[in-house]
Amino acid sequence: MMISYLVPVVLLFMLIAASIRILPEYKRGVIFFLGRFQSVKGPGLIIVIPGIQQMSVVDLRVITMDVPEQDVISQDNVTVKVNAVLYFRVVDPEKAIIQVENFTLATSQLAQTTLRSVLGKHDLDEMLSERDKLNDDIQEIIDTQTEEWGIKVANVEIKHVDLDESMIRAIARQAEAERERRAKVIHAEGELQASRKLVEAANVMAENSAALQLRYLQTMSDMSNKNASTIVFPLPMDIMEAFKHMQASPAAQARNAGTRPDDLGEG
Repeated sequence: MMISYLVPVVLLFMLIAASIRILPEYKRGVIFFLGRFQSVKGPGLIIVIPGIQQMSVVDLRVITMDVPEQDVISQDNVTVKVNAVLYFRVVDPEKAIIQVENFTLATSQLAQTTLRSVLGKHDLDEMLSERDKLNDDIQEIIDTQTEEWGIKVANVEIKHVDLDESMIRAIARQAEAERERRAKVIHAEGELQASRKLVEAANVMAENSAALQLRYLQTMSDMSNKNASTIVFPLPMDIMEAFKHMQASPAAQARNAGTRPDDLGEG
């Protein structure tokens, strides 16, 4: 008699133990009653009747997914290898279970195809210098398509853009040529600014002849502070003109004075 009562009690306890489920704060359970969606439960203690109800557990935490390396041909026909990382989480457990068979696999495949299609529309220079813009474009496209799956894409980051050795050398030569071009432009701009300042200084000195003499004295003072054997003596240009007249021929001097050479000999 005791055995006949003990067996149902044991079976009842086993049924209750199998029905009890405990979900942590970051998980939710999608309950199906005889194959039909019933509700989303959790977190905490949940009762699931075996054989009648089924529960699929969904993690609501942010999932970090590594997008495998993809071969991409840029718009300027350069082949590169690109990989990225994707951050997403489930915001609607019902859609994540009902609308798609495996939302993790589906999101991964969508991220790979989107990465190839978006980067293929840009040049290599844009891939290297405008990663933030490309990340935003990829994130927006993936988030729009996964919204109906109950998934929110938080961020997409391009990690590496690998190039061939020949392309790396070509980019290095291009960068070197660009630096040389900038150096020449800066040098030319400096020469232009210096010439303008010299013209302004000449105009200021032309207004007062003493300014030029003061500049001579300042230059000599600067040179005297150095251990040099060079002696600089400022010579006015008027004296040089006088020397030129003294070295002129008698015929030229006669023409300048308004007399003939014969007259000079007679005198």
